[in-house]
Amino acid sequence: MTAAGHARRSCLAVPGSNPKMLDKAQGLPADQVFLDLEDAVAPLAKPGARKNIVAALSEGEWTGKARVVRVNDLTSPWTYQDVIEVVEGAGGHLDAIMLPKVQEASHVQWLDLTLTQLERTLGLPVGGIGIEAQIENARGLVNVDAIATASPRVETIIFGPADFMASLNMKSLVVGALHPDYPGDPYHYILMRILMAARTHDLQAVDGPYLQIRDVEGFREVAQRSAALGFDGKWVLHPDQIEVANEVYSPAQADYDRAELILDAYEYYTSEAGGKLGAVMLGDEMIDEASRKMALVIAAKGQAAGMVRTESFTPPDQL
Repeated sequence: MTAAGHARRSCLAVPGSNPKMLDKAQGLPADQVFLDLEDAVAPLAKPGARKNIVAALSEGEWTGKARVVRVNDLTSPWTYQDVIEVVEGAGGHLDAIMLPKVQEASHVQWLDLTLTQLERTLGLPVGGIGIEAQIENARGLVNVDAIATASPRVETIIFGPADFMASLNMKSLVVGALHPDYPGDPYHYILMRILMAARTHDLQAVDGPYLQIRDVEGFREVAQRSAALGFDGKWVLHPDQIEVANEVYSPAQADYDRAELILDAYEYYTSEAGGKLGAVMLGDEMIDEASRKMALVIAAKGQAAGMVRTESFTPPDQL
């Protein structure tokens, strides 16, 4: 969970230049919706897209979703106006700003300072608007730890595969998929580096998009790779991808039940009533403090997904 209190299993991208999609997104079961002012919006359409986004945030019904706006990157001529118009127009309805193509800590610090000035001027809680930093090139990855700690507003580190592939001169046009000429996962190091930075600084890690939007099974395969590493969620570009993302980045029911049982059993057996034991058997499995830490991860993911346990622990003296 982020400081804003939202899970990020499915992060739906919606072009700010498309009012119909902005309306439709409000009824879709995504955990986060980010309204895009960057790559999905043509330069001439950006002023109108800002107005569309302000209206959608201010007048729309986004209950249960994290509300995020992706502004343009700081090398562009649009970023300042993106931030000013969106926060002035709808800052009270905004959970976070997503900053793309972050290359160094100063990019995040600029956004932090600008948001602070806006919040003070508008009477909004200072620090209430979070920052999501998108890593999209080699320089950004090299500086990812500094980026993660550049501001207490930073909530999430995001992998941006398309621009990253271009920055490395990668010989592929299929974004997010394995390369047939590479004997392994060409994104593994990048994903792990982002994940290490996120976990070191208690942030969420989100995988980027899979552009073959009709290939749902391809999306599932790619998502399972980052989910297995420990990523919290993934971008979705089409409604058909949302259900898969919500499923893949949530634990299986049996795993969630087992995690809750381990936590209950460990709490009991380490107590006075349970004999103050440090390592015990739960069925055919030995559990100890390390087991508890692992179970906490799965239980937290299940709780964030709204899962309900179907098994309960009964102390042996109550059987």
